[in-house]
Amino acid sequence: MAFTDSQRMFPETRLRRMRRNDFSRRLMRETQLTTDSLIYPMFVLEGHQEREAIASMPGIERLSVDLLVAEVKHLYQLGIPAVALFPVTPNSAKSELAEEAFNPNGLAQRAVRAIKDAVPEMGVITDVALDPFTTHGQDGIIDQDGYVLNDRTVDTLVKQALSHAEAGADVVAPSDMMDGRIGDIRVALEEDRFVNTRIMAYSAKYASAYYGPFRDAVGSSANLGKADKKTYQMDPANSDEALHEVAMDLAEGADMVMIKPGMPYLDIVRRIKDEFRAPTFVYQVSGEYAMHKAAVANGWLDDHAVMVESLTAMKRAGADGILTYYAKQYAEWINA
Repeated sequence: MAFTDSQRMFPETRLRRMRRNDFSRRLMRETQLTTDSLIYPMFVLEGHQEREAIASMPGIERLSVDLLVAEVKHLYQLGIPAVALFPVTPNSAKSELAEEAFNPNGLAQRAVRAIKDAVPEMGVITDVALDPFTTHGQDGIIDQDGYVLNDRTVDTLVKQALSHAEAGADVVAPSDMMDGRIGDIRVALEEDRFVNTRIMAYSAKYASAYYGPFRDAVGSSANLGKADKKTYQMDPANSDEALHEVAMDLAEGADMVMIKPGMPYLDIVRRIKDEFRAPTFVYQVSGEYAMHKAAVANGWLDDHAVMVESLTAMKRAGADGILTYYAKQYAEWINA
């Protein structure tokens, strides 16, 4: 008998019976959220013993490499399987062509080596995109009209991804939304014998208004100014297009795909997971985190409750893993 033909009726069936006690609610709980599903995004800056609070993201800091390593050790003990690194590039190192992105001794590359030396079992994911390194704040190389050049940008992204793999990154995560970059990066990794370097493709990254605090955190907001990224990031109104993006990235060699942002796009997560059955990730972005924290600060929401509910919703939607600024807080709570 199909579910829609079910003859379960009240009072023979009382669905509230199973909700009556904690033990029975736990026994029938369909979605389980553990630290195994969490990836912690981290911001790294130059210097030694440097720590900077991010005003729009309470509890999140920019850390110099030495403090970053100490934090990663703590995260590993909490059971978090991976961190995602985002460098804060000094303005003096930014350029039109983003050459610092593939500097073998760049900030991201040094941070990867330091983490892998100290905590070799921690998964390290690196951001492959040029916006932290360009003077204009765009994710690619631009022409005289400010348009991001796809193929020229991909050439630089390949160099960047290889420099991360050489430093020891376990996963490179192209977040730029250029066409064809997954295929070119995969070919380059194979040719250079980084056959086990995984690619987490930001496949459905939307031109969202929720990225503001992140851009402040990495220092690209001022460079970008009033410009936007609508010529390469996806239109928030589109759903079918996300399936095409994911299909292309998987065909080109992506090991994992990601949807970004998170909660406003859980319908996309579900469609992609149902369609492809591939490892599917979602990014609970800075604006989502900041929104929750602001409401908590005003006494309008309970921090713990919205943290657990929002992360559980992402798992329920089909996400295998979640990039979230709540990862450390959740792990500390579950380990208490």
